[in-house]
Amino acid sequence: MSRKSRRSLKEKLALKNSWAKEALSEFLGTFVLVVLGCGSTAQAVLSRGASGDIVSIVVGTAMGIVIAVYTGAGVSGGHVNPAVSLAMSVTGRLKWRKLPVYLLAQLLGGFVGAAAVFGVYHDALMAYNGGALEVTGPNATAHIFATYPSPFLSLASGFADQVLATALLLLGIFAIVDTRNNGTPKGLEPIAIGLLVTSLAFSLALNSGGVMNPARDLGPRLLTAIAGWGTEVFTAGNNWWWVPIVAPLLGGVLGAVIYVVFIEMHHSETQPQENVVCDKYQLTNVE
Repeated sequence: MSRKSRRSLKEKLALKNSWAKEALSEFLGTFVLVVLGCGSTAQAVLSRGASGDIVSIVVGTAMGIVIAVYTGAGVSGGHVNPAVSLAMSVTGRLKWRKLPVYLLAQLLGGFVGAAAVFGVYHDALMAYNGGALEVTGPNATAHIFATYPSPFLSLASGFADQVLATALLLLGIFAIVDTRNNGTPKGLEPIAIGLLVTSLAFSLALNSGGVMNPARDLGPRLLTAIAGWGTEVFTAGNNWWWVPIVAPLLGGVLGAVIYVVFIEMHHSETQPQENVVCDKYQLTNVE
């Protein structure tokens, strides 16, 4: 194919609608996040610790977030998390009418990412417990894909846990991308966010896994319900499933507002103006 033909084909295939481009960006970024996050957990669980442990899960998930954010940062902002997108809308960084598009793309990305992990590890899942797909118990595998509370955890404590963790996540993200504060060197924001997630995972993940991302939890949970684990994925843990959806949304808004009220709104007007749209990591969207 000639260079001219390739250029013509690219022009025909290239999307012109910004909403469509941002939706594809959020879908692909969330897909990457879930494949690497669930994949890290699957490798550790299905090998019974021989090919992974808590450290490999945390690092694999954090690096998955780094790559996911880099994947979509220049197009949609690389939110890959409904809690981030909602916080961006509440603080005026993402138009409200675009929020449903972001949320749907993230949910679909999480579902398809989980389906990819299920397909890749299908044989290992079948061999793990004689083909039985269990949600709870010593041979449970549903937690590869979605979060479930520790046996000692109440719904109230689990809710508070997810609110706090996601609040700290959004507070940290706002600090990382705030160029009128100390900021992070341009292009390194996703790495800083990965380190933030690593710290949160090592400090606030005991109770329920600390996913802090409704799309990362609900999309894979829907996949497990369809793929063989059944409706128990919604009833286990005293109907836990809604907590990792509602609590991170509330916590994300709380953390973002706290940063704005405590730090951002007090910046001096003589300080360098904050970049509304960054070339490498676009947390905001002004279109």
